[in-house]
Amino acid sequence: MDIVFIEGLEVDTVIGAYDWERTIRQCLRLDLSLGWDNRPAAAGDDLSKALDYAAVSTRVQTFASEAQFILVETFAERLIELLMHEFQIPWMRLRLTKPGAVPAAAGGVGVEIERGCR
Repeated sequence: MDIVFIEGLEVDTVIGAYDWERTIRQCLRLDLSLGWDNRPAAAGDDLSKALDYAAVSTRVQTFASEAQFILVETFAERLIELLMHEFQIPWMRLRLTKPGAVPAAAGGVGVEIERGCR
């Protein structure tokens, strides 16, 4: 399986468990690896058979702008489910970083999840 990737996509969303976090938008940084068979698109140089990473990126931005979760784990699970379903992606890895969540100890914290069959 080939991999189409989107690296360093930054989105703003309402995320966090503390009361003050529920009143602001915070930045999340996403790295997505999307399983896809690139051969049909490459064989005919046919954009319609490629995974449209611009459309995926736009969908991620829309999802984030509407989301309000307490846990980054929930954000990641819901996003991966949505993208796999809407774009018929058979396998996906998502790394989600919440920069500054533990400012004294780390540049960011987060989760990495993988779903589907590779």
